[in-house]
Amino acid sequence: MFDPTHIRPLFPALSETDEQGQPLVFFDGPGGTQVLQSVIDAMSDYLVRRNANVHAPFLTSRRTDETLTAAHQALADFLNAPSPEEIVFGPNMTTLTFALSRALGRLWQPGDEVIVTRLDHDANVAPWLALQERGIVVRWWDFDPTDCTLPLAQLDELLSPRTRLVAVGGASNAVGTVNPIPAIVERAHAVGAWVFVDAVHLAPHFPMDVQALGCDFLACSAYKFYGPHVGVLWGRYELLDRIPAYKVRPAEDHPPGKWMTGTQNHEGLAGTTAAIAYLAWLGETYGQAYAGRFPQASGRRLALKTGLTVIQEYERELFRYMLDGLRSIPGLTLYGITDPARLHERAPTAALRLARLSPQELSARLAAHGIAAYAGHFYAVNVIERLGLSEQGGVLRVGLSHYNTRDEVDRLLELLDDWGF
Repeated sequence: MFDPTHIRPLFPALSETDEQGQPLVFFDGPGGTQVLQSVIDAMSDYLVRRNANVHAPFLTSRRTDETLTAAHQALADFLNAPSPEEIVFGPNMTTLTFALSRALGRLWQPGDEVIVTRLDHDANVAPWLALQERGIVVRWWDFDPTDCTLPLAQLDELLSPRTRLVAVGGASNAVGTVNPIPAIVERAHAVGAWVFVDAVHLAPHFPMDVQALGCDFLACSAYKFYGPHVGVLWGRYELLDRIPAYKVRPAEDHPPGKWMTGTQNHEGLAGTTAAIAYLAWLGETYGQAYAGRFPQASGRRLALKTGLTVIQEYERELFRYMLDGLRSIPGLTLYGITDPARLHERAPTAALRLARLSPQELSARLAAHGIAAYAGHFYAVNVIERLGLSEQGGVLRVGLSHYNTRDEVDRLLELLDDWGF
């Protein structure tokens, strides 16, 4: 059985204390997880031993080329991409999505349609809204506020022969809902539309597989799965190759180089590879318990699928424990799926409010006790607006990661219970 106390020493920040000497508790994973010592070491090693630009015959440049090649392969294994040439790196998911939307806008005609959802982070909304200046029609897919899920029947009504793309989140960064991507893809492809998935909040909590999802593009962020601030875009090779990218003229004309503008964050890519190595190590360490579960996978891909399954199952049970406690607190409202039988439909992220305190007051009080949890809208502005909470400060967000413990959850629940009615 997985025990977080075995891996917590690998994360230096988890031994930190606040100004009062209280151990820090990190429930801010949806905004960015803590990083491993191995990630820090890999980034430092790059800057000491490999720091150069690419494609030159001298030693540090050759080592840099090796670093980038390793990062592309690592993310291809992480996402189960058919080729490392389908992996594009950039500063963050938002920048990569704007670059893709701008490029796609040159292919489409006025009157063509893009579908966005009210459940998404604005990084998967604003880049598509920007295409309205080119005459692209943006159509909104609403969610059910009772459980914060997207009704597929409404998507069927929105899709048309003019639909060019459906932009949807893999999981909501605000309320945790995991969307049925294969079903969405099937419907979109039936009318000839592509599907772009924002998997930033999905990738840290579930085994990733772009081939199983069936989508056409997918983006995620390494700093949400224990790595540095690096963005990742995956796309089908034939699409990345065909779509004209905005680039400098000497840049490569084929993927992934045509999409990676300027010099990349080389030390960040070294750290990203180290984060992937850790996830694979988890799978190798706990793989015996999952023997035979994934017969189609092998090598690092098998280790990664196993490692993310270890994380998924541990986080789900810890969230179940936290959910039981939250539901017993007087004056507490929890948004999204709360049925314990449906926890497979959500990430371990709780959006909540207490009747007596604003989310900002709650966040400040928790911070005084050494607990990190964000309050507000988290750039999921349409979610908070649809829930009618824009003028009330949004929600408090508590995000679990696999390095969190029951003792930390108990500490949170005790405080929230004290501050309830």
